[in-house]
Amino acid sequence: MNLQIKLAIIAISIVIPLSSIVVYGTNYDQRFTIDENSKLQVITSFNPLHEFSKNIGQEKVNAILLVPVGVEPHDWEPTIKDVQRMQKSDLIIINGIGFENWVDNLQETKYSGKIIDTSNGIPIRNSNDEGSGDPHIWLNPVYAKIQVQNIADAFSQSDPENQQYYQYNAAKYIEKLNSLDSKIRDELSDCNRDFVSFHDAFSYFADEYNLNQHTIISNNSHGEVTAKTLENIISTSRALDIKVIFSEEKIDTRTSNIIANEIGGKVLILSPLEVLSDETYISKMTQNLENLKEALC
Repeated sequence: MNLQIKLAIIAISIVIPLSSIVVYGTNYDQRFTIDENSKLQVITSFNPLHEFSKNIGQEKVNAILLVPVGVEPHDWEPTIKDVQRMQKSDLIIINGIGFENWVDNLQETKYSGKIIDTSNGIPIRNSNDEGSGDPHIWLNPVYAKIQVQNIADAFSQSDPENQQYYQYNAAKYIEKLNSLDSKIRDELSDCNRDFVSFHDAFSYFADEYNLNQHTIISNNSHGEVTAKTLENIISTSRALDIKVIFSEEKIDTRTSNIIANEIGGKVLILSPLEVLSDETYISKMTQNLENLKEALC
């Protein structure tokens, strides 16, 4: 081997690693890691949307949940670190309808990715809070299907090479939601209509399955419970022969217990699925169904 060839080989062996370092450094600044660069970088605002996104994207998506364990999305505000993490993402998946009150501030930071509002295409009902819409669309499995499809379409547009994969996974998950919808519809069809929830979270659910929701408090789960509120809900429960008062996870049950004691009833959980847990959307909604059946059937 002559000297010129040897020098060429040495030059190549030096240049390639240096080039790799430069490329790696550039990509690292733009994305989470070099290995993740081929995946969609997705931020999800709270647990149901996180589960939907992971079912659709699976190994082709790096999905990060914003709201930590045990924290209600109503209470959560992003830290500087959260905002920095969002700035590195391709997509931020939100529920919409004002549920994520931090989104407007994020847009002011000139976020360069896409914010996907999963409420698109869903008819929004008015909330008891003045001037706002009711955000609890995920508690209606029929509307959850629309949210799943909106996420699949967003993934497909951002990563068209894997469009078929995302759409196939979404269709499979929607089949499970169809089964859940049919189960709820069938098993509540011959039952009573009136139930008492802790806060006004189940309006879309009640509309879908021809139920009547009565609430202890009329807005979010931190609303004030007054003596007049208690008097009204006790009177309503007696008039409608309601024997189950629903509470929620992470909510002090004393108010619900007071009402239940006055009507000779008991307290069960009706979960709005807002707080992160180890259970799935399907399993939590199925447990809600079982508790509703105990109250209504």
